[in-house]
Amino acid sequence: MPAMTLTEKILAKHSKSAVVEPGQNIWIDIDILMTHDVCGPGTIGVFKKNFGKDAKVWDPKKVVIIPDHYIFTADKMANRNIDVLREFASEQKLPYYYDVGTEKYKGVCHIALPEEGHTRPGEVLLGTDSHTCTAGAFGEFATGIGNTDAGFVMGTGNLWLKVPPTMRFVFDGNLPPYLMAKDLILAVIGDIGCDGATYKAMEFDGPGVFALNIEERMTLCNMVIEAGGKNGVIAPDKITLDFINAKNKHKVPFTPMYTDPGAKFAYEKVYDISKLQPVVAKPHSPDNKSFVSEVKGTKLDRAYIGSCTGGKMTDFRAAASIMHGHNVKIDTFVVPATTEVAKGLKTEKMHGKTLEQIFLDSGAKMGEASCAACLGGPSDTFGRLNQAIRCISTTNRNFPGRMGHKEAEVFLASPLTVAASAISGTITDPREYIA
Repeated sequence: MPAMTLTEKILAKHSKSAVVEPGQNIWIDIDILMTHDVCGPGTIGVFKKNFGKDAKVWDPKKVVIIPDHYIFTADKMANRNIDVLREFASEQKLPYYYDVGTEKYKGVCHIALPEEGHTRPGEVLLGTDSHTCTAGAFGEFATGIGNTDAGFVMGTGNLWLKVPPTMRFVFDGNLPPYLMAKDLILAVIGDIGCDGATYKAMEFDGPGVFALNIEERMTLCNMVIEAGGKNGVIAPDKITLDFINAKNKHKVPFTPMYTDPGAKFAYEKVYDISKLQPVVAKPHSPDNKSFVSEVKGTKLDRAYIGSCTGGKMTDFRAAASIMHGHNVKIDTFVVPATTEVAKGLKTEKMHGKTLEQIFLDSGAKMGEASCAACLGGPSDTFGRLNQAIRCISTTNRNFPGRMGHKEAEVFLASPLTVAASAISGTITDPREYIA
């Protein structure tokens, strides 16, 4: 039997095939379908139009709905989207609807999914959001789909899909204390470009990857879409399985899978991460790479720490380690990805203070768990760039208008670099604050 990559093996299993190969079109079974307040109403509309207004979803336990984008706003259309989700969840008796304004509310879908035990090795997870690929960190095939495909999946539990070829990125060496996963993925995207992985799986391997905690692995997989990738994936190890077993509340069985020895890759690149410098992506594209040292001193108006890419506990520990004992010189917005993270900021301490207190004492503004300004949103969205200002951010995209004003400039960077820059008011190398 031919050797297969991790992505190919997962898709083979879900197509009930012994072997699949890149370029092959297959029908696959879906384990989880996720949607949110931006695309959920459209998906529901497609579902009802094609399956009937009284149709039932294929499996209520496999449909997860997580409002997270335009939540804390007075915008009537955004509020109406939540109403549509609420009505549908009630009508379908969906157990996994995380409604805003209730104790079940979570925040950013990509971080909420693993927190609530909806991510498992060897499974297929589809979502109506391009950053669904985040879940590849758990050894599964996870990718974003459009409303039409999602409406079809909602009714059938299946999808017609082309098997992607796999690119392999190996990280060797030890990660220096001034670098994070964000630096690694920005370096990769800068090297291959925003279309360098178009419709390909990006598999991350090597000792540098497996030394990362699960949240940092999520950051790597999160941004494969910024390189055009179909999915990102990391083989499950003890760190993965310990996390999954702790979160798998309903003891859903799963089967970890691994790349076969001798599997063929479309592309391979090896990085010595011990020699990498802190990286930023300049406006207006995630592949517009520079080292921080090359743009050091660039004047800033705002700093933003949050999103599925930069709003996890690991991200905030890093930022707090820099910001403790300092005052920010520019408007700085801190937004936890989920309510679980928000609770962690109120309880976890560093230097005798909670992380939240460190941020508040520095002069930063704290927001409620959500996507907030990452996707711009209505004008009253927390942290939104409503003017043509310059911002350094832990988010994942810096296209024109992404965080609000179409003439605003956004630099993407790690939480360490963003925190150091918030203190100085200019783009600053975190090595200046790390002994």
